[in-house]
Amino acid sequence: MAISIRNKSPALESLTMTPLIDVVFNLLIFFLVTTKFAEEEHELPVKLPDASESQPMIARPRELFINIDRQGRYFVSGKMMGRAELEEMLLSAWSSNPGRTSVVIRADENCRLQAVVTAINACKKAHISDYLLATQRGGSGQGPPSASGP
Repeated sequence: MAISIRNKSPALESLTMTPLIDVVFNLLIFFLVTTKFAEEEHELPVKLPDASESQPMIARPRELFINIDRQGRYFVSGKMMGRAELEEMLLSAWSSNPGRTSVVIRADENCRLQAVVTAINACKKAHISDYLLATQRGGSGQGPPSASGP
């Protein structure tokens, strides 16, 4: 009794990844190029017409992340800053886009509560009422991040 074991089919042997990789790279290049053009559209030097009933355009909402490490140091966009710098940066962000700035405070679970309270006070001094405290889902600290607000 002989059992014949078939090898892989010829169709699978000739399957190559090169065309798939080419398509992925082309899509990547396309999205990088179109994203760059979308940003440049707002930077063209044009003289806009006057309108008697015009109002200042408010930019889209800006979300800032304040990270607080175990030692209670503040980091925004990777830059370490003190309390005064944090307050100044938040006030500047709010004044450039009033009412549409939101803040996410991400504090290490082992930092002092005073560091978190100081960040919340800085938000309130800058008139930012839209702030959230980032937390982990579940008790194990392994779940996806979530947030809770004021």
